[in-house]
Amino acid sequence: MTSKAKDIREIVAPFKGIPGATIPVLQAVQNVYGYLPEETFPIIEEEMGIPSSKAYGVATFYAQFRLSPVGKHIVKLCDGTACHVKGSQTLLSSLRDHLGLKDFDSTEDGAFTLEIVACLGCCSLAPVMMIDDVTYGNLTIEKMKDIIESVRKEGDD
Repeated sequence: MTSKAKDIREIVAPFKGIPGATIPVLQAVQNVYGYLPEETFPIIEEEMGIPSSKAYGVATFYAQFRLSPVGKHIVKLCDGTACHVKGSQTLLSSLRDHLGLKDFDSTEDGAFTLEIVACLGCCSLAPVMMIDDVTYGNLTIEKMKDIIESVRKEGDD
């Protein structure tokens, strides 16, 4: 048994015997790893009696769950109506270029993961992005790049 599998078993243990614990179990594992490692699903089936297919179905249905590792910082770029009208697609293209994102949504250095979201609830500040728990509004391409580089520098300290 790998140490990760052992750790997942320890994370899952407090939920044994609790009906309807699929989402809390998945959240608990993701809180530790930042995503749901592949070995999560057979362990949940074995320990909780929840079929792997059901747990995987829940994980792929809800946007809160990730099946691959994420960067140190999560960048959420809004593409809701107000942001879209005010140029979020142009920002998205520029942001992907600036971060060097081609086929993946995480940077090679593991610093950033980009998510496109339907709404951040800040329409009056459109266009908007959120990095971790901080919201940035009234974005321009240059302002967005400056924010990204500022966050990158903070991580280097």
